[in-house]
Amino acid sequence: MAELTFSRRQVLACGAGLAATSVPLAALAAPAWPTRPVRFVVPFAPGGSSDLVARGLTAGLSKMLGQSVYVENKPGASGNVAMADVAAAADQHTIILGHIGTLAVNPFIYDRLPYDVKRDFSPISLLVKVPSLYVVRPDLPARSLKEFLALAHAKPGGLNYSSAGNGSAGHLAFEYLKMASGTFITHVPYRGTGPQLTDLLGGRIDAAAIGAAAIMQYIKAGRLRCIATGSAQRVPQLPDVPTVAEQGLPDFEMTQWYGVLAPTKMLAANAAKLVASTVVATKEPAYIDQLKAEASIPVGGTPSEFEKFIVAEQTRWKPVIARAKIKPD
Repeated sequence: MAELTFSRRQVLACGAGLAATSVPLAALAAPAWPTRPVRFVVPFAPGGSSDLVARGLTAGLSKMLGQSVYVENKPGASGNVAMADVAAAADQHTIILGHIGTLAVNPFIYDRLPYDVKRDFSPISLLVKVPSLYVVRPDLPARSLKEFLALAHAKPGGLNYSSAGNGSAGHLAFEYLKMASGTFITHVPYRGTGPQLTDLLGGRIDAAAIGAAAIMQYIKAGRLRCIATGSAQRVPQLPDVPTVAEQGLPDFEMTQWYGVLAPTKMLAANAAKLVASTVVATKEPAYIDQLKAEASIPVGGTPSEFEKFIVAEQTRWKPVIARAKIKPD
């Protein structure tokens, strides 16, 4: 008999059911799964927001699944290497951290992708939203976004900003700012947030837009100056830093986001247990406290809600990508 895989419709129905019931996990999946450690793939280099979000979830998820869940960083081609790897995984013990870049940006900047968001992946849960923080090196003569944009207008191309790579969330965030403000600021792409931070902290880069979780410690230590937050409201940890919208660009909002995905090759019972376990793990007080400490916004939710969110983000960013002419490395 052929093994049954979890169709997209089944995973969404499962999530809707879990939201309305407290059925024990043992009743939702065969107790044998997982039979070995679960590989949680992060499509980017260590040190960024994605890495912190994934590693924070592993303790609660391991407890719920009864097996260790370990993070494997697999950077390359703006996340495409990892997405292709997991899309093809049939070992029943591989999942991946979905991200604004791999799910809502890459489909519009690559002529061909080695994966299809809808065909190859089942949404499990949207974990967290991470405000993009616009920061500058401390010795740059700009203490606010307005002052930074004034410098940019005065000398087009004279300022630069870094990102974790072409098509990354930081690239998208700064290009969005450039479009909204009518400025020209030179883009310097790196291969990951870690390498980017090295030059930013060393004063060789003027500015960047990076997820709060990855840089809050450097802002508090005075090694970076935060001039604006991309979130709709001010970040509680930085109450004196206005949002971009407050500084003259109404309706501007930029947050990164992350969620758990499983390959559609995962068996129905296994995916159901993963959904249920993730729902519980995202409500762990320790995980929520960690996210809030890093200025991140816990979300959680059902597979259906996550799928609708992905579609909405694709619709939102497609025209921005086209107008900014963002191309992959």
